[in-house]
Amino acid sequence: MISYDIYNQNGEAVGKAELSEKIFGQKPNAALVHQAVVAQMSNERKVLAHTKDRSEVAGSGKKPWKQKGTGRARVGSVRSPIWKGGGVTFGPTNDRNFSKNLNAKMKKKALCIALSDKVSDKNLAILDEMSVAEYKTKTFKKIIDVLSEKALTVKGRRSILVIDQSPAASTKASARNLPDVKLITVENLNLVDLLKYKQVIATNSALKTIEERYQ
Repeated sequence: MISYDIYNQNGEAVGKAELSEKIFGQKPNAALVHQAVVAQMSNERKVLAHTKDRSEVAGSGKKPWKQKGTGRARVGSVRSPIWKGGGVTFGPTNDRNFSKNLNAKMKKKALCIALSDKVSDKNLAILDEMSVAEYKTKTFKKIIDVLSEKALTVKGRRSILVIDQSPAASTKASARNLPDVKLITVENLNLVDLLKYKQVIATNSALKTIEERYQ
């Protein structure tokens, strides 16, 4: 087990958490993490580009002129790809599929490796409880600033992912206007966010749920 301090919203250490080494003590594996990131981003990719082929463009289906006797090249349709305004050959279409399959155990291990990296670098702060009674960004920012100063090692530009079990409406509203700060639930925990944000602040209840889910 890994012993880790628990802080309150004033930045005071109020206890110890015992983190499972199966979740928070994984060894680095860059190849696996890269594979999991590529799979996640590919599965989230939206197919936007679409060109029309000769069956989709507007135009008559009538043969422009007879096959022989005119001295011109034979042609069967004004929608031919070699004609201006005709269809496009081999263009991008919206039926492309970029999704990638990844084994569930591999996905789980990659996420655990990212969490372990935060723990080993002391870039994880455990909060006993997240409580923002007022709908004020200033109140939420004060909590983030205090924990950044007292519990996190990386200083400088803020880049924080906040994980809460079930944040109240006032907490969500207070967090959404802060740049470089993202509030998510355990249900929305994902590898890309863990890698994008340098620091993580998680409530004790959220970490217990993560351990139960990925144990």
